[in-house]
Amino acid sequence: MSWQQLHLQCAKDHTELAETLLLEAGAISISLTDAGDQPLFEPMPNESPLWDEVIVTALFDSSTFASASELETLSHTIADSCHASRVWVSQLADKDWTREWMQHYQPIECAHGLWIVPQWLDAPDPSATNLYLDPGLAFGTGYHATTRLCLDWLAGQDLTDKIVIDYGCGSGILGVAALVLGAKVVYAVDIDPQAVLASQQNARLNGVQDRLQTFLPEAFATFWQEADMQADMITANILAKPLIQLAPYFATLLKPHGSIVLAGLIENQVEAVREAYAPFFDISADFTFKNEEDEHWHRLSGVRRIN
Repeated sequence: MSWQQLHLQCAKDHTELAETLLLEAGAISISLTDAGDQPLFEPMPNESPLWDEVIVTALFDSSTFASASELETLSHTIADSCHASRVWVSQLADKDWTREWMQHYQPIECAHGLWIVPQWLDAPDPSATNLYLDPGLAFGTGYHATTRLCLDWLAGQDLTDKIVIDYGCGSGILGVAALVLGAKVVYAVDIDPQAVLASQQNARLNGVQDRLQTFLPEAFATFWQEADMQADMITANILAKPLIQLAPYFATLLKPHGSIVLAGLIENQVEAVREAYAPFFDISADFTFKNEEDEHWHRLSGVRRIN
């Protein structure tokens, strides 16, 4: 089976109408992409910002239209309704989509002797510390620079019998890595229920599911208050705004001299995050550049101060 794609470029104020009309015409799916080169920085939870100019792409089964002229007529009708500046059609060959994405993942050495291995592949070095991962739908595959910076930091810590909080756990990659490297228990927290499920799955893949507990933030706050304990370490690979907001809270979670690593920062955000943590932590910008991709991302780490 082949597929037909209808693409419209329009202003963001017209994208909702375009989506509605395309779905009414029988589109199987709709995707939105940037029509230019406009970055969208740090959307907060439940925010869905759009670019000023958007390409709306609708996917149709090849049998939806009786002829090419029928599709062409539809495309121009919808384009006129949405004041689209461009409209075009393309063909998409059928593939085994359930496996197509797998070819883009290969084992990667994130730190000396620490490998991230997709679960369907063999470890290049069976004697290394290998973390098996199903990327799934949650953030954190080991391929993004911020994840690698945190893994590099974790690999340099003494994690033996440590209590670790992985806040913003995504796929669970940092929490599972901490357990593989010797941590006693990890409490993994995320606002996304899919991330909670992905973390549980990846813990099972690595045989550490009995030492990883997952929570949504409110449930974790209640659990932690009732448990009346403090962690040895926090990993937080999220965004600058929530990191700044969470600084006082993180200070309550860590024991004196406990360690913290913060990532997901670009250069002009580092100082603001450092200032937010300065009242509670001795913070240093100790990242190391591994390649050109990492140069855009920064890592902070520190120790909980005794106040």
